[in-house]
Amino acid sequence: MPDAIIQPQRGKSAPRLGPVAVLAATDPDLRRLRDSLGFGRDEGRRLYVSRLYTASESLAGTCLAGPLVGAPCTVMIAETLIAWGVRTLVFLGWCGAVSPAVEIGDLVLPVSALIDEGTSRHYRPGTDASAPAASLIKKLAGMSAVDGSRLHQGPVWTTDAPFRETPDKVRGYQRRGALAVEMECSALFTVAAFRAVSAAALLVVSDELSSLVWRPGFKDPRFTRGRETACAVIGRLCSALTAS
Repeated sequence: MPDAIIQPQRGKSAPRLGPVAVLAATDPDLRRLRDSLGFGRDEGRRLYVSRLYTASESLAGTCLAGPLVGAPCTVMIAETLIAWGVRTLVFLGWCGAVSPAVEIGDLVLPVSALIDEGTSRHYRPGTDASAPAASLIKKLAGMSAVDGSRLHQGPVWTTDAPFRETPDKVRGYQRRGALAVEMECSALFTVAAFRAVSAAALLVVSDELSSLVWRPGFKDPRFTRGRETACAVIGRLCSALTAS
């Protein structure tokens, strides 16, 4: 865009990427996806503080990047991948349950993201929510149903400050229908819309805040199973996207 001094671009040493990118928020999920999506022998390359894998043995036209945490990091990586050729971004992350109906290990499919982070406002000033691509949501919902997993579709709350999730804020976002809280989705959806590409996210519930008491579930077997399911769903989505 002409109003920014620094523009994302593909330099001489940058790869020409295919249309699909998977973004993994955490290192454990990045490693799992690296193996399951056929990147196991790819040593990757550094991309800011993350790694980028481009040589899948089973999914031509797909790359994998991560780990990444928070809106600014996610948008920097997304902007770069878009400049290098990506047109579809699929994000896998963790979230904290805000709705009492959502439990540890469940999957959350955001249909919108309520903006409580600063990055989106540089792209869409005055906007308080962003949305993923409806076509990707439909595909992810259908592929999640194959496993019979507990999948919840609805808004999520995206924050920059996980240690400032106060009772008043939780209650406020419960009133707005938020299922969960996380740190990346609204910014990812905002930049995708700004750059006219598609994006969606699939989240696994790692902890619960709905009772206003924090209940971590990082060692809960349900959380492990949820992550396994989410990786399988994203694998099926990538296969479908690259085949079409």
